Parts: sequence; structure tokens; C-alpha cells
Amino acid sequence: MIKIILTTLILNTFILANINIAVSIMPEKSFVEAIGGDKVNVSLMVLPGNSPHTYEPKPSQMKDIAKASLYFAIGVEFEKIWLNKFKHSNKNMKTIELFKGIKKLSLSSSHNSHHNNHTTAYDPHIWTSPNNVKIIALKIYDTLVKEDSNNKKYYEKNYEKFLKVIESTDNKIKSILLNKNGAKFMVFHPSWGYFAKDYNLEQMPIELEGKSPKPRELIELIKKAKNEQISAIFTQPEFSDSVAKVMANELGIKVIKVSPLAKNWSENLLYIANSIANKD
Repeated sequence: MIKIILTTLILNTFILANINIAVSIMPEKSFVEAIGGDKVNVSLMVLPGNSPHTYEPKPSQMKDIAKASLYFAIGVEFEKIWLNKFKHSNKNMKTIELFKGIKKLSLSSSHNSHHNNHTTAYDPHIWTSPNNVKIIALKIYDTLVKEDSNNKKYYEKNYEKFLKVIESTDNKIKSILLNKNGAKFMVFHPSWGYFAKDYNLEQMPIELEGKSPKPRELIELIKKAKNEQISAIFTQPEFSDSVAKVMANELGIKVIKVSPLAKNWSENLLYIANSIANKD
């Protein structure tokens, strides 16, 4: 009798065991949890307030990696250094590249005067586009079903629900930006290129290739912002905004702090759309 109870308990544990998943950034965590629901445990690597350019995982996070069955990579800088280390520490962990199949946007711009021998720098912020999030969501769904086919119906229901959120977000943004075709907005760190592409906008970055502008370049940018009647400068909490504040004071406009790494992905994009349309 005890043997039967133990066998049942062990079987139930296997059936009820959640999938341990690791992700790089907060928006991914939101996407995976939206589809995986209570069947997944998601560990986040780049903690809120930190930059994926410079982040190093804590020892407790390395323990999460050791337990993970899946790692969803999204193409941020943090992964270039750490992904191989993660694979080395957990050889059974499968890595899924969510950025595969998404057309990359180059960060280079017309006023990139100092040529260097590096390969083209690409914008990693693919999740700022609802169209891209649809591609990402399908990859997450397919992976979860492959990993845990017993719960296919559950994942399917959540996936369909999440698709409706993406479509609703997209429609609301289109409505907010109805008369803003071709509008320009200024950003400190060029993080919103995919968002701009989706809605036929243009982001004007202050920082280029991770460098703040020199005084002469700053004067040029201020002139350009005046000509384009820029109404706000977007900065990220993860970066210093001192240069943006100087420009905003000179132009008499607002500095709006908004992070592409925010958890509430949909509200975040709607907030940006409203700010660009001056509807905040």
C-alpha cells in the first residue's frame, strides 16, 4: 500500500512539475508567463534598474541557470558574454533564440561620421514592436508545447489570449498616432527603432554607439530638434540623462523617463505613443 502511495506521489510530482525557464530581460518574463501561466517558473537574469549592456548575474541566479530546462535568448548584449557560460554550467539546458526570423535594424545613421572597423551594430530591442512580439509569442508557444505536450490545450488558450493583447495594443497605438505619420521623436539611447518602424515614425538619437555627443554635435542636435519641433526627449532610467536634461532646458521641453525593459510591455508602448502624440 505504501509503495502504491509513493508511486502515485512520484508520478504526480512529475506530472505537476513546472518547467524551469530562464530569460534575459523583464519583457520576456512577461511574455513567457502570459503563455506558460502556472506551468512555468521563470527566472530573470537582468534585474530591474540594470542595463543589459553591463549586467553580471549574481550567484543565486547561476543556481537558477543550473535548474533551468530552457533559456529564451532575445539578442541583448548581456547574452554575448554570458550565454556560453550558462550553457557550460548546464549542458542539459536548451537555448531558444527568440530573435531568429526577425529582421534586424541597424543602429548606424547618416550622421555617423567616425568610421570604425567594427561590424554593423544592430538594435537589440526587438520587443518594442507588436509585430515582432507576435513572432516571439509563437516561438514561446511552440517551445512550451514541444517541452510539455500534455498541457498543449492550456498553452494554446493562453497564447490565443496573449495574441489578442498584442493586437489590441497595436490597434490602440495606431489610433493614438493617427495623424503622426512620419513624426520624429528624440531619444537619448536609440532603443525604439522597431517601434518607430512599425508606426512610420523616426527616432533621433542623442547618443551614438554608446557615446554622448561632443559640444559641437550637441549644438547641431539642439538646432535640429528646434527645426523638427521636437516636444520631448525620451531617456532610460538605466542610463544617465544629464545631457538630455541640458538639451531639454535649452529647448524648453520635457524629459520623459521610460524603459524598454519595463515589465508592463503593453502599457509602456501606449505611454510612449501618447507622449509622442502629446496626449499624456
